[in-house]
Amino acid sequence: MRGARGVMPSLLAAALAACSWVEPTAGGNAVRVAWDGNVAGCRDVGAINVAVADKVGFYHRSELKVRDELETLARNQAASIPADTIKPTGEPKDGTQSFEAYVCGSVRVREREHAPDKKDAAQTFPVKEH
Repeated sequence: MRGARGVMPSLLAAALAACSWVEPTAGGNAVRVAWDGNVAGCRDVGAINVAVADKVGFYHRSELKVRDELETLARNQAASIPADTIKPTGEPKDGTQSFEAYVCGSVRVREREHAPDKKDAAQTFPVKEH
């Protein structure tokens, strides 16, 4: 029975390591991450600060999983601004990370698609040459 007590914390730690607590949203999936820092021609729309648990009790979670969840959270938040691109401003530290959010093009198109129609707006038609 004593051996089982030593195994249980190890199994619990392994199970927690495999868990992912952050799921991407539909909008978040459409947000690009500019890991190369290339946001030329984009408009800065704000800062995003995200945080996840990097340890559970005495157990430190996988650095890769923490990074992945921070990116997913930032992408989800960017979609609600709305922004279509994020750029990390630094490395993750203690389960937190900051990003800058940008509009680089596709959000403007989505905003126009959902713009209300104006009844008195001018319309254009192609001109035929005779």
